[in-house]
Amino acid sequence: MAKTKVAFVGSGGMAESHSQALARMKDVQIVGYCDVNLRLARAKAAQHGGAAFRDPAEMFDTVEPDAVFFCLPPFAHGAELEAVKRGIPFFIEKPIGMDLELSRRIARAVARKKLITSVGYMNRYHRSVQTVRQVLADDPPVMMTGGWLGPTPRAHQGAGIWSWWIIKRKSGGQFLEQVTHTVDLARFLCGDATEVHAFAAKGFNTDAPAGYTIEDASVVNIKFETGAIANLWASCAVNVGGGVSLNVYGHRTAAFFTGWEHSVRLLRAGQDTVEIAGEPDVFYIEDQAFIRAVRNRSEKPIQATYADGLKTVAISVAANESMKTGKPVKVRA
Repeated sequence: MAKTKVAFVGSGGMAESHSQALARMKDVQIVGYCDVNLRLARAKAAQHGGAAFRDPAEMFDTVEPDAVFFCLPPFAHGAELEAVKRGIPFFIEKPIGMDLELSRRIARAVARKKLITSVGYMNRYHRSVQTVRQVLADDPPVMMTGGWLGPTPRAHQGAGIWSWWIIKRKSGGQFLEQVTHTVDLARFLCGDATEVHAFAAKGFNTDAPAGYTIEDASVVNIKFETGAIANLWASCAVNVGGGVSLNVYGHRTAAFFTGWEHSVRLLRAGQDTVEIAGEPDVFYIEDQAFIRAVRNRSEKPIQATYADGLKTVAISVAANESMKTGKPVKVRA
């Protein structure tokens, strides 16, 4: 059976994570890397195979991939339309962007082509998450709390991600770029959101690198279509403690997710406590699902499509607007 030819747009750290996962699959061949920094693309091509390009359209037409991985910062999207135009299924790292109108254009184009897509919300693939979702089908969430608490960005950690992550107009801020994982998990377990009200804290990270314009912390209150509520937070100013968490409370159920791997402690009234560890190889799991979907021409294995990504990022875009105005904002995907 012929191998699935895969190309990458974006050749940074996330491209490396997915390249390593794909390298373990005998039915996959990496045929190209593209990046505005051609040196990065050449380095990845030398490491994992394929050719290097600066222009996505040129790469698509030259190597003719069966699937594309977009691993781009929030501000750098748009080449997805070139893939859609050519009917190439694509995987896109979270969040799908920060320009809602552009994301809506891409979503409409994907829908017209009935194109297979997948978004890098890898937590949906964890057995811990799938188990809790099944339980909550009979005992819907009432409320949720959680988020990501991390340390102050430091200049000595390297210029790569800080060249855009610490700049609000490029990353959209920590809540949009990083806590999008928790936002999506809340959506996956509870359903779509209708309204948010957010607050931000600034001025505490006095020793952050030059150019730092994102919030030091934010809290976002979310109301869902079901009537459930959530309070999610972000901080890149917590230098002692911190971590990743999501606490979910139903009428007879409580689930406590912890860590990047989202291990869970599940409590149910009248039943023994269940603990499920998060899989360490979740990138491989989600990438394998996408490749299987491409080969079988069916989205069935995929847990998060581009349409899901649009609904999730719309919550964060609304939260950013609320941080600016101080007022509640309706969520409109």
